[in-house]
Amino acid sequence: MKTLIVYASKHGCTETCAEKLKAKLPGGADLLNLSQKLDVPLVSYDTVLIGGSIHAGRIQSSVKKFCEGHKAALLQKRIGLFLCCMEEGETAKTQFEAAFPGELKDCASARGLFGGEFNFEKMNWFERAIIRKIAKTDRSVSKINEGKISQFIADFIY
Repeated sequence: MKTLIVYASKHGCTETCAEKLKAKLPGGADLLNLSQKLDVPLVSYDTVLIGGSIHAGRIQSSVKKFCEGHKAALLQKRIGLFLCCMEEGETAKTQFEAAFPGELKDCASARGLFGGEFNFEKMNWFERAIIRKIAKTDRSVSKINEGKISQFIADFIY
């Protein structure tokens, strides 16, 4: 089983999670950062994991475009969908539901909400100002949940 992990990452959180997935998957996986390459030979892969993160309430447009542009091919594969966000509970679930097309969610073997990060070192001044106001923090914070990543892999494999 050849696996591809497709993701977009603005400040590095989703990239970190994609790398953690790759390290934990039996047989490993290839990584594809959508900010670096959009054209992908999906025919080479049996399984595809797709992830992104939430910024201003939405997933990156490159993830949406990838999902819509490759929907027919993805529906013929075994897929998993994951999202990185700082929200929890119902808000995080609502963001996940809005992030991916319904057909892909319906056929996904695994769905994951991995938590998120505020990485002040990678944000511009405007992003830092918004996070300070909304999240009431002025420092980098990581809420990546390793247990949820492991559970996603278990759900996907079995």
